[in-house]
Amino acid sequence: MYHRAKREWEARRREILFDYEQYEYHGTSAAMMFFELAWVLTKDTKDMLWWAVIGLTDQWVHDKITHMKYVTDIATMQRHVSRHNHRNEDEENSLSIDCMRISFEYDLRLTLYQHWSLYESICNSCYTSCHFKLWTLNGQKKLQEFLADMGLPLKQVRQKFNSMDMSIKENLREVIEESSNKYGMKDIRIQTFGVHFGFKNRFLASDMVHATAALLESTEKDESDSDNFIKALDSLSRSNLDRLHSGIDQAKKKLIAVQQTVASCICTNLILSQGPFLYCYLMEGTPDVKLFSKPMALTLLCKYLLKAFVHSTRNKRCKLLPLIMAAPKDVEKGTVIVVGIPPESETSDKKNFFGRAFEKAAESTSSRTLHDHFDTSIIELKTEDRSKFLDALITLLS
Repeated sequence: MYHRAKREWEARRREILFDYEQYEYHGTSAAMMFFELAWVLTKDTKDMLWWAVIGLTDQWVHDKITHMKYVTDIATMQRHVSRHNHRNEDEENSLSIDCMRISFEYDLRLTLYQHWSLYESICNSCYTSCHFKLWTLNGQKKLQEFLADMGLPLKQVRQKFNSMDMSIKENLREVIEESSNKYGMKDIRIQTFGVHFGFKNRFLASDMVHATAALLESTEKDESDSDNFIKALDSLSRSNLDRLHSGIDQAKKKLIAVQQTVASCICTNLILSQGPFLYCYLMEGTPDVKLFSKPMALTLLCKYLLKAFVHSTRNKRCKLLPLIMAAPKDVEKGTVIVVGIPPESETSDKKNFFGRAFEKAAESTSSRTLHDHFDTSIIELKTEDRSKFLDALITLLS
């Protein structure tokens, strides 16, 4: 009797653990939790508040949480921002050159547009690029019509945002929103936060995320991961704006590389349906392939590519499939980096089941893999084990 009860208990325990470990998903940002801890201890500062906002925005930029979770957490941060701004109204430094002002914004989903030209931002933002299908001639034509509909002169749209006429900039968000609605982009604006450092430096939280991520995974100079980490950390300090601007420049290059790679993958039909999932392999020698040997960059590319593919394919079944992407990691060691992401849908709960599947497929084929990333859905694999690993995955997930 006792043994049977124990066996049943153990079976139930295994089942619960399997359900718990089967999916990987993200909870509240650690940056937010640290901030709330500091707040409870009355040790919170404005810088900490801004870093908490960046932590939350990172989850949104890299598509780790649902829209509902994002909006709920934004509301929490908004209360803290109001409290801090209210507290600082009494202080005299509110007009000093060193002051820092965080504000709630209902801003555009156009990546880095305040540090770029409006045209380049529209071309290299996933939201607009996928909507217009900018990798097609028809999409390019639609974009020109969209710009004409806004009534903005091309000369203004193609020059640096900072150099645009003040009269255009004043109600730019409203103008873009109005035209976007006509073109079916109903949610071109998103709740977020901006910051002013002193009088002239203004950044959106998403600008900071893109800049820091680009510095963290920089491949420009052959520097170690720890050097990149220090530089990324520097960019979060408001006393080091030069570092932040260099991060923004690298982020632009990265976004252009992502868009060009998405366009070439779709135009040359590199995305293959393998049955239970879609698969895309970036060959050695592909432009910017070195950039995508890094986990965050490859995941971002993977997410953009799946969104673009869903917008462009007519195959209804393929629209519902997850995507696995592989790229060369280290040519000398003969390794590839593999990323798996869940299907693309508005109602997606962002839960990723590839972590367990990768482990099981590697185990059953004795593939030489390295599972040492924070996200279990990112692994490194010996290049020659790639095909048997994929075959095992197809069998496992079918």
